[in-house]
Amino acid sequence: MELVPWRPFGEEISSLRREMDNIWNRFFGETPLARRVAGEWWPSVDMSETRDSFIIKTELPGLDAKDVNVSISGDILTIKGEKKREEEEKDEHHYRAERYYGSFERSFQLPSSVQADKVEATFEKGVLKISLPKVEEAKKKQIEVKVKGGK
Repeated sequence: MELVPWRPFGEEISSLRREMDNIWNRFFGETPLARRVAGEWWPSVDMSETRDSFIIKTELPGLDAKDVNVSISGDILTIKGEKKREEEEKDEHHYRAERYYGSFERSFQLPSSVQADKVEATFEKGVLKISLPKVEEAKKKQIEVKVKGGK
């Protein structure tokens, strides 16, 4: 079973949002490395699966572990936090600003095969890594297929 991003408003809103993002990106010439909507930004997320667990990695440059909150409610894993804007120097004039600031929140629906009480999160060099251990029954097992000889 794989991790699926939780989308409370369905695919209709998502497709409309993608289209609006494309229009804004074409107009302003921005690349969608991280999404910004109404004062929020969405950090990029990598999801992978190993034999024993699901792994979520999120790049959060400029944040400290104290700025990030990871929680589980039912089968929804939520990552949220805030990146504060740095103080500007009085003589500094911006000609282009691409760094994102503000709050963010990402939610993912967990597969039923995750041990929620054993989830671990680490934060190192601006990367949040969440390890979601699988329940024993969900781990893939290799089964040897024996071939019987016949006449």
